Amino acid sequence: MELPRHNLRTPGPTPCPEDVLDAMSGPMINHRGPEFRELISGISEKLKKVFGTEEDVFVLTASGTGCLEASIVNTLSPDDKVLAVSCGSFGDRFASIAQAYGADVTKMSVNWGKAADPDAVREALAADPGIKAVLITHNETSTGITNDLQALSKVIKDEFDKLLLVDAVSSLGCIPLPMDEWRCDVVGTAAQKGMMVPPGLGFISMSADAWAAYKTSTMGRFYFDLGAAQRYLRVGQTPWTPGLPMYYGVNVALDRMMEEGLEQVYRRHARLADFTRESLKAMGLSLFADPDHASDTVTAVWTPDGIDGTELLEQLRVDDAVVLAEGQGKMEGRIFRIGHMGYVDEDDLRVALVALERGLAKAGYRPVGAAGA
Repeated sequence: MELPRHNLRTPGPTPCPEDVLDAMSGPMINHRGPEFRELISGISEKLKKVFGTEEDVFVLTASGTGCLEASIVNTLSPDDKVLAVSCGSFGDRFASIAQAYGADVTKMSVNWGKAADPDAVREALAADPGIKAVLITHNETSTGITNDLQALSKVIKDEFDKLLLVDAVSSLGCIPLPMDEWRCDVVGTAAQKGMMVPPGLGFISMSADAWAAYKTSTMGRFYFDLGAAQRYLRVGQTPWTPGLPMYYGVNVALDRMMEEGLEQVYRRHARLADFTRESLKAMGLSLFADPDHASDTVTAVWTPDGIDGTELLEQLRVDDAVVLAEGQGKMEGRIFRIGHMGYVDEDDLRVALVALERGLAKAGYRPVGAAGA
């Protein structure tokens, strides 16, 4: 079956460059042999630059959620007290993983569309000195918010010396996140966002403090045991069978990022985010996220009154081959989201935004102040 090619503007999976997809058709090799050792060693060194760390970076054949689970089970024990700071659906998921493994989770729920307040985190940590770890989603795609991770880390690490576990699934490789400089203890991300690779790989790194916690952690782990991953990486292998085609793809994608330069990658994402937001405001649409913390990887937009968001997005998909994302959780049907991360440029976004404006007009939307409104 031949699938249609869409202008995929969801916040993941994101489009992939042709050379990445071509690389993934390479031959199978022995994942216990010298060719794989060379491949994984090169990928790991390039990932260290993206993570901003001197620590090992491990490649997991898993989704981003696998990295979040790994961050929990490799550092915590059942009944450990955890503060989960949630700004949306993915913050809630991080908390749920910790709860599933028996952690004693206190959830700090931030109003959707707002970022976490470092002062509120400080108050929560001061109120319960027994808290061992804090869970933070750096970039919340369900709401289009980026938390000020640097400011949060100063509270969590400098003032309280707690473990800081970071969901960087939709930020790393798009938004600055220097892991070592910001003293993040575990950072996990995934291939299908800023890395420009199909879903199926996760990337994760742990600090010295996290490795110290690993030694006393008693949560059950097997597939996601990062101690095993570390031992095998030292000999250029993985504990379990790797997803070889995706390794080929991520190797090429990382070369692309190194060639562009990480600072230029960050500037490009900021520029595309500004372009998207200004274009939407020019249509008379209202943005959902606090503008002071708006994400450079995804923009959330209020669905105009009287417009059926589900029908609008389906119309765009059928008529214009433009795929946007609906709202999640309690914002389902109330907002829609436009991804602008990874392999994307102004032309891709311009086509999608023109189609959106045309689709809104067909649905009967008239901006406030427009003639006849």
